[in-house]
Amino acid sequence: MKLLAVLVATAALAGFCSAADQYESVRKAPELTFNIPGQGQKTLNEYLGKVVALEFIWTTCPHCQAASRVMSRFQEEYGSRGFQALDVAVNPNADLLVENFAKDYQVKFPVGWVPQDAMVKFMGFNSDRYVVPQLALIDRKGYIHYQTSQKEDEKWDALMKEDTIRAHIEHLLGNGSSSKGLSASAKRGH
Repeated sequence: MKLLAVLVATAALAGFCSAADQYESVRKAPELTFNIPGQGQKTLNEYLGKVVALEFIWTTCPHCQAASRVMSRFQEEYGSRGFQALDVAVNPNADLLVENFAKDYQVKFPVGWVPQDAMVKFMGFNSDRYVVPQLALIDRKGYIHYQTSQKEDEKWDALMKEDTIRAHIEHLLGNGSSSKGLSASAKRGH
């Protein structure tokens, strides 16, 4: 009986560790320049020092519209602690649509746009076939800790759950940066 309990506990722990590793592959966020109506070009580097939830969206996508509502709540809740949500549209004519999108869905954070190929490159995708929204959670030092997979699968579904996003944001806000995948000099900010 004890052996069975040990085996069950070991399997559960292994499953938890593998699930955590599935979502956490820390890497430096690539450069990204995007446009925001009335503000011109912005770079992701301008948000260093904040925990960033970068969502690539299509303004016409109902799932993206719902995700933006969730991010607006997170922005209100965590903004004072150094959190910054960003929506970056990649659909055709996004430059003409983002301003109305932000107004229509009462988005409480910046909404910009980039060409689709900039998003594909940023996310490290191997083709221009992907599901939206796409999410990358970035720590205060500019490292991506969590990002959705290119196509809708278990990993994408799990990461896009509101409770999961909240837990990851709280983790990044609490630590400022995870030690996983960072050198000692990177942890010290050198």
